[in-house]
Amino acid sequence: MKAQRKPITILMAEDDPDDRMLAKDAFEECRLVNALLFVENGEQLMDFLHRRGAYTDAPRPGLILLDLNMPIMDGREALALIKADPQFSSIPVIALTTSQAEEDVMRSYASGVNSYIVKPVSFTGLVEVMRGLAQYWLEIVEIPGAP
Repeated sequence: MKAQRKPITILMAEDDPDDRMLAKDAFEECRLVNALLFVENGEQLMDFLHRRGAYTDAPRPGLILLDLNMPIMDGREALALIKADPQFSSIPVIALTTSQAEEDVMRSYASGVNSYIVKPVSFTGLVEVMRGLAQYWLEIVEIPGAP
């Protein structure tokens, strides 16, 4: 029997307010006890990780859900910065994006993304994706630095 784990913080970088609301609702539907926090672009994501500006008290996320297409600094740029920084490179990053472009898939994996998921078009599909993510990333695998 696997030891009970303390829930990790999940950080979602997503610029679309409707997608943030749907993700929050999907997490609630899955009855996840993890904290789900949001930033709206790659610049805010990096500020969150470095605990700068409005994020001085931010917890270290155990998992990052990353949209690739965001303003100011997109997810591709943020991913490269995260994986290049030894302080953050061990945090699993899952691309959760609308892009189905083979170039984005290949570039994301080359940049160190741990999984690449195309956002489902329905809420039911999103709930199933979140349920699968939770089972795999929160129950099955060991995440570095997770309590």
